[in-house]
Amino acid sequence: MKRVKVGIDSDKLHLSSELLRALAHPLRLKILDFIDKNNAINVNKIYNTLKLEQSITSQHLRILRDTNLVDADRDGKYVHYTLNYGTIEKAVKAIHRYNDAVRKR
Repeated sequence: MKRVKVGIDSDKLHLSSELLRALAHPLRLKILDFIDKNNAINVNKIYNTLKLEQSITSQHLRILRDTNLVDADRDGKYVHYTLNYGTIEKAVKAIHRYNDAVRKR
């Protein structure tokens, strides 16, 4: 068996795994899609429209914020969420590159 040198930055690997974990959850994908359709939306509209519990919505939004998939801007007592298209685009491209590499094997 051929030995392969693996040079993986553990910090980047951790960030990547958290990002993929965030994207792999069906409810978070639903929230991302809802934000995308509304450009900027506050948390109340998200959980009321999607018929979710406020606490569950907040937990999922925290994960999306922590992975830089959404941006949160406070306006008084409201927090408006928008998608971070740059992060999403990079993640989608990385997933496509991985899938292409796996297909070539």
